[in-house]
Amino acid sequence: MKFALIVCTYMRPEPLLQLLQSVQNQTRYPDEILIIDGSINQETASVLKENAFKNLSYFLVPEEHRGLTKQRNYGIQKLSKDIETVCFLDDDIVLAADYFEQLLQTYDEYPEALGVGGYITNETKWEKVDPDYKAPLNEFCFDGWKRMDGSRFILRKKLGLDSDCPPGYSSLYSHGRSVGFLPPSGKTYEVEMLMGGVASFRKQTLDDFKFSEYFEGYGLYEDADYTLRVSKTGKLYLNTAAQLQHFHNASGRPNQYKYGKMVVRNGWYVWRIKNPNPKFKEVLKWHSITLLLTIIRFSNTFTTHKRKEAFTEAMGRTFGWLSLFFVTPK
Repeated sequence: MKFALIVCTYMRPEPLLQLLQSVQNQTRYPDEILIIDGSINQETASVLKENAFKNLSYFLVPEEHRGLTKQRNYGIQKLSKDIETVCFLDDDIVLAADYFEQLLQTYDEYPEALGVGGYITNETKWEKVDPDYKAPLNEFCFDGWKRMDGSRFILRKKLGLDSDCPPGYSSLYSHGRSVGFLPPSGKTYEVEMLMGGVASFRKQTLDDFKFSEYFEGYGLYEDADYTLRVSKTGKLYLNTAAQLQHFHNASGRPNQYKYGKMVVRNGWYVWRIKNPNPKFKEVLKWHSITLLLTIIRFSNTFTTHKRKEAFTEAMGRTFGWLSLFFVTPK
């Protein structure tokens, strides 16, 4: 199986170099690496000139193709015709040495798979438990593993607003648990959503489905939109043995106000992709959770050291929610 790696980057030359060095150490090396750069300077290009990598092609995109989903669509158009599978990685990731080998093996084991995701290992501490273990309110338990649950999920449990779906699935009122709530079991799980920065797809899937350019710039929740649409036509999987680390580099991100507004408006958009005609109870739950999370973010103004960031994001969430009653995302 010939496979390519596409990395869409913006103003992150050093994290990108670290990623490519981990790619260089892979047990399966990509047949093609495309760096799709939306930067407004030449620093990334300079780093790649100073550090050569096999099979790598670099593209500095013009302004009209800047933005995560636009850059992904741009990169897909540049792929060689004989590529069968395409891996996408964020530029602030470091791979385990057998990442690609594990990922591609999943397509052999599940030939019906339209896409396969990798597993982030450095964000959550998990602990193995007995099959009959009963998790207390402050823990989340799945498939014989447990982790501490965040305060927002604990409060949602108390109010009857927790997700009614397993990790990697979106409920009819959205606000589900991501694939990050799947444990490091070494198993492969069927899901309907993948994280775009650690995902792969068959080339035919990418030909059939384009990334939505509604998600401008940073592209928050663009991966949920894409994989929810794909999963309506076939199966997606997450292989927890295909492991990597994600370091969440802060450069290139929107300010907190814009981020908060995007959380709500993009969240509404993705919810309607999953459930275009929600019932009244599902509408009520979506808005209730959205307002609850906004209130929690406002409370962080008094409970965290980053008070300005918390308040600014909460204001963005508030205005994003109010804007839905006047202009809904299309």
